[in-house]
Amino acid sequence: MYVADSRANADPSAGSTTGIARRTARVSAVVSPTVFALGAVSLITDVSSEMVTAVLPLYLVTGLGLSPLGFGLLDGIYNGFSALVRLAGGHLADRGGGRHKWIAGIGYGISAACKPLLLLAHTLTPIGLVLAADRTGKGLRTAPRDALISLSSTPENRGRAFGVHRAMDTAGALLGPLVAFLILRTTVDGYDAVFTVSFCVAVVGVLVLVLFVPRSSSAPVVSSAPAAGEAVHPTLRAAFALLGRRDLRRITVCALLLGLATVSDSFVYLLLQRRLGVPDRWFALLPLGTAAAFLLLAVPLGRLADRVGRWRVFLAGHGALLTAYAILLTSWHGTALPYAVLLLHGGFYAATDGVLMAVASDSVPEELRSSGLALVQTGQAAARFVCSLGFGAAWTLWGDRTALMASAVALTVCAVFALTLRPGRTVLESAS
Repeated sequence: MYVADSRANADPSAGSTTGIARRTARVSAVVSPTVFALGAVSLITDVSSEMVTAVLPLYLVTGLGLSPLGFGLLDGIYNGFSALVRLAGGHLADRGGGRHKWIAGIGYGISAACKPLLLLAHTLTPIGLVLAADRTGKGLRTAPRDALISLSSTPENRGRAFGVHRAMDTAGALLGPLVAFLILRTTVDGYDAVFTVSFCVAVVGVLVLVLFVPRSSSAPVVSSAPAAGEAVHPTLRAAFALLGRRDLRRITVCALLLGLATVSDSFVYLLLQRRLGVPDRWFALLPLGTAAAFLLLAVPLGRLADRVGRWRVFLAGHGALLTAYAILLTSWHGTALPYAVLLLHGGFYAATDGVLMAVASDSVPEELRSSGLALVQTGQAAARFVCSLGFGAAWTLWGDRTALMASAVALTVCAVFALTLRPGRTVLESAS
């Protein structure tokens, strides 16, 4: 399957050299079937996970009466606990040679098994344990999955491949809150029904992975391997030694710093609800705005990143997030407020999520691709865990507006620092 490439429309009257260039352009525009298969798995799985994510803030704060600090703790666990196991997942996948699929499958299976356990957890500690286990599954699967996408793509179209995957993933994120909303509207014991249906959908995602995702990539890979004669073995020592590479070290540091100022999605939705007075029954629809923007922009911004430079697009995404914070801090109460905030929020993810993995892939050898991506993901996830705790504490002590102001200032400082610490070998940085 192909994603349109403007170079494919070259003059048909050109000579054989042009014909070869045209065919090469088409080959570089290929999006591997592995990417589409993994996209289907992510789509189904995200329907399941986003059903839970959409109702969890309201369930915990309104249903169980948790304070913003308590919710910040659980939200930090939900979004940051996977940092503890991402390196393990990446390392296990690299050591196996062809284990990327199976390590990812174990991760998907663990997350699926956690969904019905939410039916039994009604206090802070058991809910925290269930969410920790769910994020353990996510931590195991993320790096091997992204490594499969990277290894199935060439450097020239890697941003586009991640964009296609993230667009399919986000289609599930778009459907999940809608399904949760419909369940809450049509059932008496809505939260339990949401958790039950979420489990059933997650099982389908695991089955699709097992049946349709190839064991390893078959696409030709132009690897960023080390110089000839330098052997690379997938050990933990070799994985951590990747931080000795200047580009990967800078990428990891920037991801960590920017993650420290990235307010959790759930807090953004809670802020919007308070600003607009959104009724509880409509709360689950707020993530749809972010997901819709992400879905529409993921592929175009992935292609743009391949053409103009991935680091530029990555930092521009954080500029969109900072703009969303600024709008929430104003006194504006117009009807366009939620649309503007959610569009910028979704644009932030479209410009950063897959693009960051494409940037990191350019600095990691094929033999350690999962481990290298896991290093970056670990730094980012750990930072977002800290941010959730800090934002929840600041909200409890000083109020939501002061907490958001502090996050906006921190994001501005970190973004300026990231501008000066850009990787030196950003692929296609000078291409246009």
